[in-house]
Amino acid sequence: MFELGLVLRFVDIATTALADAREEIDALNVYPVPDGDTGTNMFLTVSAARDALHEATGGSRSAPMAPAMAAFARGALLGARGNSGVILSQMLGGIAGRIAAAGPDDRSATVFAEGLSEATDASYAAVGTPVEGTILTVARAAANAALEVAEVPDHRLADVVTAAAAAARVALEHTPEQLQILRDAGVVDAGGRGLCVILDAAETALTGRRPVPPSTTIGARRHIPVPMPTNDLTEDGPSYEVMYLLDAEDDHIPDLRKALAPLGDSLVVVGGEGLWNVHVHVDDVGAALEAGIEAGRPYRVRVTHFAEQVDEARRRTRSRAGRRIVVVAAGDGLADIFREAGAFVVRGGPGTRPSTGMLVEAIEGCGAAEVVVLPNDPDSVRVAEIAARTVEEAGHARVAVIPSVAQVQGLAAIAVHEPGRSFDQDVLHMTATARHARHGAVTIAARRAITMGGPCEPGDVLGVIEGDFAVVGEDLYTVATDVIDRLVGGGGELVTLVAGADGSDLAQRCEAYVEQAHPIVDVVVYDGGQERYPLLLAVE
Repeated sequence: MFELGLVLRFVDIATTALADAREEIDALNVYPVPDGDTGTNMFLTVSAARDALHEATGGSRSAPMAPAMAAFARGALLGARGNSGVILSQMLGGIAGRIAAAGPDDRSATVFAEGLSEATDASYAAVGTPVEGTILTVARAAANAALEVAEVPDHRLADVVTAAAAAARVALEHTPEQLQILRDAGVVDAGGRGLCVILDAAETALTGRRPVPPSTTIGARRHIPVPMPTNDLTEDGPSYEVMYLLDAEDDHIPDLRKALAPLGDSLVVVGGEGLWNVHVHVDDVGAALEAGIEAGRPYRVRVTHFAEQVDEARRRTRSRAGRRIVVVAAGDGLADIFREAGAFVVRGGPGTRPSTGMLVEAIEGCGAAEVVVLPNDPDSVRVAEIAARTVEEAGHARVAVIPSVAQVQGLAAIAVHEPGRSFDQDVLHMTATARHARHGAVTIAARRAITMGGPCEPGDVLGVIEGDFAVVGEDLYTVATDVIDRLVGGGGELVTLVAGADGSDLAQRCEAYVEQAHPIVDVVVYDGGQERYPLLLAVE
């Protein structure tokens, strides 16, 4: 059985290890510009989980395990930043959930191995299109190794964790063989490296040993998804939500589902290998429990009366009104522009991406009954979606996330925002406008790499089109006008230019170029103040 003291020791070691390694991990993201922050995001995610765990337990090793693990998982979820943080929070939450569900006779080594495997399955399922050669691959290798050792008689937790950590390090070194972008950049996967740091911390917590870290550059190398139940708070729906864990033989589950299905709706039965999680909305709580008793042994039963939640949701709704836009802005000028348009601004950008908790706070803090979120960054879209789901499930507001992946897409979307329209129509118009805004940028290469535009060296100017490095050159203005011509060549009526924080006159020179080379196209210039990108641009 797991000891809480071990978990407390692990999170402290893991947080310190990620703090030491985050600059190294961030640097692995540099392809070919320094806008990656995987290490920072993973560190902040684990730090939030640690803080939540310490707050829930007061640092006491004798605190109840289940609420401690629930607090740990929630802390990781709300502290998640970027795609790497979101995936890591799902992994930590999955393992924490398995630890919380463990019985007094369960061996800790088996619990860890099963938890890591279930967490890996959930992470694969949560990613729309899983890609091998990433943190997912490293997690799968670790989970498989853990399960294999866990089957050995008299296995120990230390043996299982050590095997998982070793397998992760081996898998990490092979990630460049699976992803061309890593091979071209000469590095291993940043998220996978972060996971290795965490598993190494677990090994240290158990054995006192500090594993030798793997080489992170190629040249140096020698050698179950859990669906979120819907909360149908309607007067015509079932009155109660019933949830319980169930010890039952796998072949009893089909009959359980048949027994529960006619009782209500929102039926979810997930799990396997003798342990199941049951969720259903019913009017007859007794019948739902009897069905579980027929199938096996239900425990940790939780019954919620929806009427109380409906009243609370109505009370909160009455205190909220109107519609607001929550925007992630990557520069001082951009923040001012969005505020002038009436948006509630959260600061973000590479290295400072907002956490799930920060976005939840912003969505709830804006005081509106309807909220539209513009993440304006590909690495913050999933964080925004989790924040939106968290707020909606709490009944605090209706929230929609427009998957804007660039600051200029956010500018285009907010320009067509119309509070007088219905919420759905407003979201539809903003989404369509953001998607139709072809976007580009100009930046400086930080390292040698192979791009879609050819090889680049440190100091080269890179032109970005729709997220791809498509132009390589030596002069900012020449590359910028090349990007403009390519974007305008696809048609358009308006060019938006956003000047960066470097203080150059590049945006003004490009404005004059557009007026001369494309006289029938309108052009507008903003002072964005964003770092690392002297120019952002969009064509609508």
